[in-house]
Amino acid sequence: MSVSAPSITDLAINTIRTLSMDAVQAANSGHPGTPMALAPVAFQLWTSTLRFDPSKPLWANRDRFVLSCGHASMLLYSLLHLANVKDTDNHGKVLDRASISIDDIKNFRQLHSPCAGHPEFGEAAGIETTTGPLGQGVSNSVGMAMGSKWIAATYNRPGFELFDYNIYALCGDGDLMEGVSYEAASLAGHLKLSNLCWIYDDNKITIEGETHLAFSENVELRFQGLGWNVLRVADANDLDALKSAYEGFQKCTDKPTLIIVRSTIGYGSPNKANSHAAHGAPLGDDEIKLTKAFYGWTYEKFAVPTEVPEYFADTLGKRGASASDAWEELFTKYRSKFPAEAKQLDSLISGKLPEGWDSGLKPFPADEKGLATRVSSGKVLNMLAPSFPWLVGGSADLAPSTMTLLEKQSDFSSENYSGRNLRFGIREHAMASALNGMSLSGLRVFGATFFVFTDYLRPCLRLSSILHQPVLYVMTHDSIGVGEDGPTHQPVEHLGACRAIPGLYVFRPGDANEVLESYRIAMKIQKHPSMMVLSRQNMPTLDRTKFADASGVARGGYIIKDSKGTPACILMGTGSELYLCIQAAEQLEKQGIAARVVSMPCQALFDEQSAEYRESVLPRSCTVRVACEAGIRQSWDKYLGLDGHFVGMTGFGASGPAGTLYKHFKITTDQIVSCVNVAIRGIGESEG
Repeated sequence: MSVSAPSITDLAINTIRTLSMDAVQAANSGHPGTPMALAPVAFQLWTSTLRFDPSKPLWANRDRFVLSCGHASMLLYSLLHLANVKDTDNHGKVLDRASISIDDIKNFRQLHSPCAGHPEFGEAAGIETTTGPLGQGVSNSVGMAMGSKWIAATYNRPGFELFDYNIYALCGDGDLMEGVSYEAASLAGHLKLSNLCWIYDDNKITIEGETHLAFSENVELRFQGLGWNVLRVADANDLDALKSAYEGFQKCTDKPTLIIVRSTIGYGSPNKANSHAAHGAPLGDDEIKLTKAFYGWTYEKFAVPTEVPEYFADTLGKRGASASDAWEELFTKYRSKFPAEAKQLDSLISGKLPEGWDSGLKPFPADEKGLATRVSSGKVLNMLAPSFPWLVGGSADLAPSTMTLLEKQSDFSSENYSGRNLRFGIREHAMASALNGMSLSGLRVFGATFFVFTDYLRPCLRLSSILHQPVLYVMTHDSIGVGEDGPTHQPVEHLGACRAIPGLYVFRPGDANEVLESYRIAMKIQKHPSMMVLSRQNMPTLDRTKFADASGVARGGYIIKDSKGTPACILMGTGSELYLCIQAAEQLEKQGIAARVVSMPCQALFDEQSAEYRESVLPRSCTVRVACEAGIRQSWDKYLGLDGHFVGMTGFGASGPAGTLYKHFKITTDQIVSCVNVAIRGIGESEG
């Protein structure tokens, strides 16, 4: 190269800075300050430490880089462009084009550009997760670190250390103020995740101004108390100190590492007031000219000096290619010696289901007493576990109540990273965020808590769908059937809220065999999250010789009991209320009213069926319709129409035995019958 090492270092760092400034200015939207300040931090990590092959961006043992402060997205896009990271198609095939082109950067924050305002997983290779809401990226990184530890402990063999990758997450004050990051950091410290490094940009600036307005804690002491190794870098521009800190992380083998880096936001901006504003606004053309002059930058807008990508290729590129080639060679030898494990790894890495994954699923016998669906759910999970080696999961301290313990499996812990039972503690939010990270690592994961506490994890639930990850949420205690615990623990609006999340498949099965079929379908859904909403109380296991086969769950809604002739009314139910509809239909038939019963365990699946199928289940000609569910009416109107009746909740619950509450709130067979009589004959008591 014609440029000396110090000069190329400055040139590369300033290329990152100027690309970020120019892109934000062109978009007239975004945050240039953090990319400018952290350019040396990211540059040093990528060129000296990160193990990543730009020509194989999905290489299984690559280090992961997570930009948790997602508003600084131009930092990541600049790095991906300068490193010439190759793009991939939807099947993971590497393409002969750049993941992020200069034209993509010129169209920063514009429609159809992969350079979105915040990094979005799947838009371009090299974006490891979607980071927008602060705290989510670092919390995802904990799950990624757990995934790395699990895969290594499960599949590495003596002389075959296939997996030992690290996770680096770049975060800011906003990330560490969010409660989810504290939950996740606590979990990481407890698990001694030594492969996890958070790089904290201590710039003391947020949108409102100086952080002292609302944030004055000692972050170093806090993380030490959480069991972290804490290192400091006094100046974000000190490349030697940064390199030393990264080496310090790699030497630490018994705890995660936090590197606190002091930076000045908008570094190089001559106008201090503007440098603070740069946290959330373009600098302006005049300020950019002054700043580029400060850097000694004489190039045009969006310029990338040829020496810079060459330097990335000579450092990151060569190091990554050497490491990935050696890994491929080792994996070839591993295949010969451990063919069964290699076959599993091929499926895990490619996201395919293991062969015979559903071979253990056995139908439940008819039983009038039946089971709570949380109980049958636990049985189904244990039917799946032996044939699904990388199915792992746990609960937020509620395994005995959610029935999610995998029998004959050990706990995942700092002493045993191959355990398949995860103990998240009472950390619902961090649990769900970590599950997203583990799913991104290739594991098939589930997490459980009471349904009402989806309120605590909803941001991650939404991100599971945005990420297109098949995370499974096992939610129990699904209604006022919780009983004596009272309205704080009785979810009434939650079914409507969860069904409203695009791409989330919410299953509320009505008996044990619907539970089994719901799991069968959920496991096949590879690009979306699913949720099981399960009861605390028992419900009969239906005799499928008298009722339609539970395989109808695959269509989301199906006729479980039909009338002998043309139906005069349609009764729809889910969960524990499905049996109320069946009983109501029997009473109506005694009154000479032909009643069809439709089980609707998953509205999202039903809505995807053909118009012909949906018409065959819910014919337009039958307008007398009643839906029964121990939640609010929201999400049912599209099936009920203007004249339909809803038997359910209109407000919060109460404390009392479940049976008493169902009678009090008129969620009963008699109420369903009454609604039909009102609609058909104009007699009886309607919903009140």
